[in-house]
Amino acid sequence: MSTEKAIRQMFSGNCKFIAGVPSIEVLPDTSLAEVAFAGRSNVGKSSLLNALTEQGNLARTSHTPGRTQQLNFFEVGGGSLRLVDLPGYGYAKAAKTEIKAWNTLIKDYLKGRPNLRHVYVLIDSRHGLKEKDTDIMKMLDDAAVPYQVILTKSDKVKKPALDKCVEDTTAALKKHPAAFPTPIVTSSHKRQGVSELQHAIYNFSL
Repeated sequence: MSTEKAIRQMFSGNCKFIAGVPSIEVLPDTSLAEVAFAGRSNVGKSSLLNALTEQGNLARTSHTPGRTQQLNFFEVGGGSLRLVDLPGYGYAKAAKTEIKAWNTLIKDYLKGRPNLRHVYVLIDSRHGLKEKDTDIMKMLDDAAVPYQVILTKSDKVKKPALDKCVEDTTAALKKHPAAFPTPIVTSSHKRQGVSELQHAIYNFSL
């Protein structure tokens, strides 16, 4: 089977939600490799997952920040890989106890999951890297978990501003030893970068 056909089979209709996990004690088993998606609240994680899997409603989207409050696990490729949608961090309007619980859940998962192959850190291309993003990246550096930045919502930014965001992000990534050196620019709405990301994720299933 060609690589292109294998990728189409992995992401076209062969995806399903398997678990929403509110605490680290009830995680699924570690039999499958996992690729996780982290980012600030309302950065577009669910929209990107839906674009990747070519299913409009696999991950529930919302315009309300803080909607994802647990680790959501999805199987793709008929059970060859899991995608993990992490709670959005940096949402200031939730109760402080909720924010602490979400952030603890995110950090415990990212630091201690033996089958975690890769993390994508989503950054809104309209705003660039923020302090909370850098905190997560430093934690991944310390845990030696490989990750790559994805710049989302590129269709909402004019080209000069997008180019500047890419330039600034690329420069910042040089300071982070566990990071891939360049970001992936995406638009879930226009499907920019989606094929590139599908190819990269497919390789983590091998």
